[in-house]
Amino acid sequence: MSGSTAHSAHRRNQRLDEQDSAIATPPANSEPRINDRIRAREVRLVGHDGQQIGIKPLPEALAIARELDLDLVEVAAQANPPVCRVMDYGKYKYEAAQKAKESRRKTSNVVIKEMKYRPKIGGGDFDTKTRKVEHFLAEGHKVKVTLTFRGREVYHPELGKKILDQVEEAVKDVGRVEIFPRIDGRNMTMVLAPDKRAQAAQAKRIADEAAAAERPDETDQAAS
Repeated sequence: MSGSTAHSAHRRNQRLDEQDSAIATPPANSEPRINDRIRAREVRLVGHDGQQIGIKPLPEALAIARELDLDLVEVAAQANPPVCRVMDYGKYKYEAAQKAKESRRKTSNVVIKEMKYRPKIGGGDFDTKTRKVEHFLAEGHKVKVTLTFRGREVYHPELGKKILDQVEEAVKDVGRVEIFPRIDGRNMTMVLAPDKRAQAAQAKRIADEAAAAERPDETDQAAS
């Protein structure tokens, strides 16, 4: 393929991507004109397979779309002449809505939880809180770990750092540090994020240990 041909193909694909983007993100409270709502006398027509058909009178472009039982959609109204594409617009809108819904679902499911510690926290309380942090991480949530200093404790940040290091070590099989410990007034904060790789490795270890426990002991097999 020559340089000019490759460049032309690249530009054509770029225009098609821009057209798809224009459909997917129309102006607020607006949708692209389709079929009989298109006002131009002639349009630059793009086929349902993305191929450039060329400039056609609007009636002819509509006839081509109807013959395929598809819609004529104005994807670039500001062009001269406007660019229209043959497609199943109802199906396109449905799929776009499903993708947007899935994207919102994934975004809404990622919640930042918070767990608060103290520099002089007892062992039992530390274990209880840390188990909750592990649970949040295993569910896919991020966790903001906040350690609050009181009185003169603020002059000994190393005490807080020691607690946060212990939390990090305790949850290493399910999470990792996303934002390292930093001082914020009388608080020291750290953000943990789920670590899918570490969780997968832990699950494999548990499965391997369970399988090993189920295998008969070699000594028992020899005796039998």
